[in-house]
Amino acid sequence: MWSLQKAYQFLCLVLFLLIFQANLSSSSSITQLCSLDEATALIQFKRSFSTSEIYSSSESCAAAGIKSYAKTDSWKEGTDCCAWDGVTCDNITGQVIGLDLSCSWLYGTIPSNSSLFCLPHLQKLNLAFNHFHHSNMPPNFGLLASLVYLNLSAANFAGQVPSQFSHLSKLVSLDLSWNRYQSLDNHALKGVVHNLAEVRQLFLDGIDMSSINPKVLMNLSSSSRTLGLESCDLQRNFPENVFLLPNLKLLSLRYNEDLIPNLPMLNRSNHLLLLDLSLVSSLSTASVASISNSQSLKYLYLSGAYFSEGLPNSMANLSSLVDLDVSDSFFSGGLPDSITNLLSLEDLDVSYSFFSGGLPDTIGNLISLKYLDLYSANLMGSIPRSLGNLWHLSYFDLSGNNFSGKIPSSLANLTELEFLQIPDNQLEGSIPDEIAAFPNLISLDLSSNLLDGMLPSWLFVASSLKYIYLSNNKFSGPMKEFQRKSLEVIELWNNKLQGPIPFSISQLVNLTTFYLSSNHLSGIVEFGSKSLQGLDLSNNKISGKIPKWMWDVGKDSLIYLNLSHNSLTEVEQLPWNVIVFLDLSSNLIKGDLPIPPLTTYVFSISNNKLSGKISPLICDVSSPGLLDLSHNNLKGSIPQCFEYLSGSLRMLNLQMDKLHGIIPPIFMDGCQLKNLNLNGNKLEGPLTRSIINCESLEVLDLGNNKINDTFSHWLRRLPNLQVLVLRSNQLHGSVHSNGSILFFSNIQIFDLWSNNFTGPLPVSYIEDFEAMINLKKDLSVRSYMGDQEDRYGIFYSYSLQIVMKGLNVEMVKVNTMLTSIDLSNNNFEGEIPEVIGKLNSLIGLNLSHNNLNGSIPISIGNLSSLEWLDLSSNKLTGMIPERLLDVPWLSFLNLSDNQLVGCIPGGKQFNTFENSSYEGNKGLRGFPLSKDCSKNEPPQSTQSNMPAEDGPKANIAFGWKVVLTGYGCGLVFGLVVGYVVFKTGKPKWLVALVEDGHHKRRKMSKIGNRRSGRRRI
Repeated sequence: MWSLQKAYQFLCLVLFLLIFQANLSSSSSITQLCSLDEATALIQFKRSFSTSEIYSSSESCAAAGIKSYAKTDSWKEGTDCCAWDGVTCDNITGQVIGLDLSCSWLYGTIPSNSSLFCLPHLQKLNLAFNHFHHSNMPPNFGLLASLVYLNLSAANFAGQVPSQFSHLSKLVSLDLSWNRYQSLDNHALKGVVHNLAEVRQLFLDGIDMSSINPKVLMNLSSSSRTLGLESCDLQRNFPENVFLLPNLKLLSLRYNEDLIPNLPMLNRSNHLLLLDLSLVSSLSTASVASISNSQSLKYLYLSGAYFSEGLPNSMANLSSLVDLDVSDSFFSGGLPDSITNLLSLEDLDVSYSFFSGGLPDTIGNLISLKYLDLYSANLMGSIPRSLGNLWHLSYFDLSGNNFSGKIPSSLANLTELEFLQIPDNQLEGSIPDEIAAFPNLISLDLSSNLLDGMLPSWLFVASSLKYIYLSNNKFSGPMKEFQRKSLEVIELWNNKLQGPIPFSISQLVNLTTFYLSSNHLSGIVEFGSKSLQGLDLSNNKISGKIPKWMWDVGKDSLIYLNLSHNSLTEVEQLPWNVIVFLDLSSNLIKGDLPIPPLTTYVFSISNNKLSGKISPLICDVSSPGLLDLSHNNLKGSIPQCFEYLSGSLRMLNLQMDKLHGIIPPIFMDGCQLKNLNLNGNKLEGPLTRSIINCESLEVLDLGNNKINDTFSHWLRRLPNLQVLVLRSNQLHGSVHSNGSILFFSNIQIFDLWSNNFTGPLPVSYIEDFEAMINLKKDLSVRSYMGDQEDRYGIFYSYSLQIVMKGLNVEMVKVNTMLTSIDLSNNNFEGEIPEVIGKLNSLIGLNLSHNNLNGSIPISIGNLSSLEWLDLSSNKLTGMIPERLLDVPWLSFLNLSDNQLVGCIPGGKQFNTFENSSYEGNKGLRGFPLSKDCSKNEPPQSTQSNMPAEDGPKANIAFGWKVVLTGYGCGLVFGLVVGYVVFKTGKPKWLVALVEDGHHKRRKMSKIGNRRSGRRRI
């Protein structure tokens, strides 16, 4: 150690002599307080880094209360270094004793020979919140023997923490925290613990300490006051004597999930103020009881615990406690009474916890409470009136629970309240209308409840109110004029508001978001705000041209604009310079396709009356993600310039237009498409192989065109493909595989309806339809194919045309559990393979109108999820397998126009099928045909054998509208049906059997299922 110090003294002397002559003339006229050698060392240290705001860590600095700027910019040669930003000198000697370069934008590394180590008098050094390029901490920090305070936190160091820190015996505070690529071993920590006898603050948060035995900490100095060990991956038993250190005030063991804290009985003399045991294993009711005698504890964080016996009653002894966090925890029963006895409590967070009851009336005892967060805590029942006693409350959140009943009028007593949030519950009635209510309210969120009545008067006069979220309720009546100009966000969509939009909207100069969709409002809106970012007037009664006043709305600020589902007829221009989301769909817009602004990410103008060609100018949009031009009258070919969009587009929908020509090779390397829909055009020629570049593709719908090609076997290389629709084209040849790789393993919908395919059924493909063998989906994450939330929070779903139960339907949303195979209306021949019985997640199977022969495979009886089966118009022979009675969900069956013989199985769902299911099979007998089975040949089953209870089955909600029927038996029906939802816990054949009016067994009943969801485009 001594020889190393001598070497550095020599190095600093050489550095001083080299620069001394150059500075002699300039320094001779200046009275220097700091020594020239230290000034030189600082200049050299500055020159070893670059400074840039991109390395500023500005958010972290702001959170720490530190101003972020390049402090070293003030360091000029020839000036007094004691006057430089971040430098502190001894008032008598002029020696540099402090260096604070935290948040100084430094980027680079600190080598072992850095001039920093030529400042031997440094007592305080702070290099936090810089970027040292994930370099190792130099061991020469151990040479700065005078250091009392050292902070190297969040400075992007990496590697092992050097053991030389143990040489800094004068240290009182050491902070090495949040250098996430750094680790600390047993040897280095043992040296720190043994040698730093004066240390009072030790922060090691975020350092990998997984190799350390926590017992090393048993020898911590009795002077220790603060110990930070958050997110260190500590394991095994944590020594209990650390909790009993006589001067310890703050201890954080947060996020050490494999650590076992041995909590001792804390006595009244313990000085601990803050204890954080969040997400530490083995935390329970008993362990919390051991700390309940502390009279000093003010801050207790126990997030992520399992309180099977609740919190102990002894917690009421924590008379000094002001902040309690038990979020993300499990409780048996409701909110424990032991919490409501903490009369000094100011902050209570039980969000994301699991309760099985409601809020007790005793919640009103917490009269000191300022912050109450009960977000998504599985609470139910009514909101207690006693909450009105919490006069100091400023933040109140009951979001995402199951509260019902009315909002108690006593909440109007909360005059200090700034944030009131009770969305996503089942509250009814009106909002309390006390004119003096909530004088300090900043944000009101009561969205997605069942509230009704008129909007309260105080809402329009509240002087501090900035955010109003009352969407998705049943509010009615007119909107009054706003009397204050503080409002920034107004969301009132999906209510029953009537009358004119308030003129005072034009005076809200700070307004950024204005959502009034799905109401009955009228009139003209003029906006005074120059910073409007979101405007949604969809599902209203705006007609004619897009109003002129709208062109000036947020021209340089508007990001989100939704005018869909109105009666707009003409678009002259799209002038918004920074628009990201633009939805003009479902209007009556005529003329040429308008070109969206260059910044547009989502552009939907579907379901209009556009004509003409798709202009290549649309390819000038910089990075579009969703482009929907479907259901118009657009003509011409697909522009070749779309190749420039394939690197950003996630969805391209051009279905139901009048496009012709070939599909050009527009799908380049790096194609990002997930949904490509060209259905219902006049496209022809072979299929472009460039589609293989779209490795993320989930839905490929090229149906109802004139594509003339053989089956494109290379499509099997698309690893994420779930839906393949090639129906109604001019495809031909056999559908067989060659090669040994898996084929379409994620396919859920395979539709080749109405082509000219020949040969046997594609057995090798069917064998590898893994998603149809055992389909597993997390419906809590994604209920419909194509549900997508991207960086702009935008949701959309795929739509699809499909033959379902004999009907040609357009599914506006496709459930993630839907699986179907449609190979009908082709020229397939041979037998139906037994392997098809492996697809036990298959819901729909249509092999009709082919040349199939042989018998119906018995293995079809294994298709336990099957709901519709169509084998009509083939050459099938033999009997109908009795095993089909074991398919519990079968509600549609068509075996007509074959050569089947024998008795129709009787009972269960077969009692619901009509004559049309079997006609054209002269050898069939039994119900419902008029030809009974003879006495010598009894039916295969004579009883319905209806089960007392049905086995479990996941409910599947299909949203569709019927486009046209007239398939199968030659009957044509023109039907217009809205959205139909099948949601039942019973097999559909059983429901049909019970409700069948033809057999008059019981009167028909209907069960309505209320559905709610988020807005989608």
